[in-house]
Amino acid sequence: MKIYTKTGDHGSTSLIGGTRVGKNNIRINAYGTIDELNSFLGLLRAKTKNDNIKTTILDIQNTLFAVGANLATDTDKTELGNYAKIDRSKIEKLEQNIDAIQQILPPLTDFIIYGEDELSAICHCCRAIARRAEREIITLNQEVTLDEELLTYMNRLSDFLFVLARLYTKSEGKQDFLWKI
Repeated sequence: MKIYTKTGDHGSTSLIGGTRVGKNNIRINAYGTIDELNSFLGLLRAKTKNDNIKTTILDIQNTLFAVGANLATDTDKTELGNYAKIDRSKIEKLEQNIDAIQQILPPLTDFIIYGEDELSAICHCCRAIARRAEREIITLNQEVTLDEELLTYMNRLSDFLFVLARLYTKSEGKQDFLWKI
């Protein structure tokens, strides 16, 4: 199979279901941002030494493929496949990870200035991309009805990435830089 099809040479692409839309369509922007996030998560996973965290990040990356497929499906033309559904257990797993990490972190009372160490900085880049994706998904949800679990998953994912960044800083024996007025 060739990697190029030439069908998008004039600025359009196909959704799952066959509908053609512009490559700048809000739906394409949303799942394009998910792809960007997944790429940065790959960088984070590649630099991570902790096998448990690597496994968690890989699970998130797999789930983001489902998110992308969900966003790419024109549900007016085709039924959402099981591969594209976000199971509630994925949200619960993120929540469990957040709770476990927060138990070992000091309480946070101020805003953090990012960049204390490389892994936490990458986490914050991932978190910011996840937040952008969430905003784009919310905008899309104003045009088409999306699965509520998808919206919840994206919100929890950015929370997870925030606490993971703090965990990396702590594991390096450093403290968060706090915003000082």
